[in-house]
Amino acid sequence: MTSTTGTAVETTVEIATGTGWVTICPYDRLTPGRGVAALIEGEQVAVFRTRAGELYALGNRDPFSGAYVMSRGIVGRRGEVPIVTSPMYQQAFDLRTGECLDEATTPDGTPAALPTWRVRARS
Repeated sequence: MTSTTGTAVETTVEIATGTGWVTICPYDRLTPGRGVAALIEGEQVAVFRTRAGELYALGNRDPFSGAYVMSRGIVGRRGEVPIVTSPMYQQAFDLRTGECLDEATTPDGTPAALPTWRVRARS
């Protein structure tokens, strides 16, 4: 992106916290179809850029295994729903809501959903 003065303007990815926005990285550093992990206020967040350029941010902890691996998941679609598939036990999670599309609860009875954050690209 170029500004009106002809200088390059970097687009950054930001995540909303309870008190404002935190810069994660330059937008171009996110590989389409992949995720990265970021530490936001002591919590691991998985940030994804889809091949269509959409951004999503979910908790990085797989609720079924307890492992912090969601940023390593496979990004794709299930019908019209953008998803990430856990690399541990292969459950699919809706990137928009964090909801697990395969099972409503984990084996210990807790809801099988990932927390979500608002995310944006800003120039």
